[in-house]
Amino acid sequence: MENNNNLAKISREVKEKTFGFIITALSLVAGLAWNEAIQSLINNFFTLNKNSVLAKFVYAIILTLALTLITIYLAKVFGQENKEEKNNIK
Repeated sequence: MENNNNLAKISREVKEKTFGFIITALSLVAGLAWNEAIQSLINNFFTLNKNSVLAKFVYAIILTLALTLITIYLAKVFGQENKEEKNNIK
């Protein structure tokens, strides 16, 4: 009986990990598409050629600022959710 429980647990974990890997891969593809789109936008906005060092620095700065703000926002959201979960458990 315990053997069946272990097999079911392993099967569930494999399914969960596979799902996570698929979502991660799709997120990477979407991220790469956004990367190219944003680079093109910055290149067109500043009318710089694609290999311009200035365009690459502008892109890096904008991306860093955006990701910092998103990270701060998500940390607050998930921090709030964790607090609510802990309060509900008590």
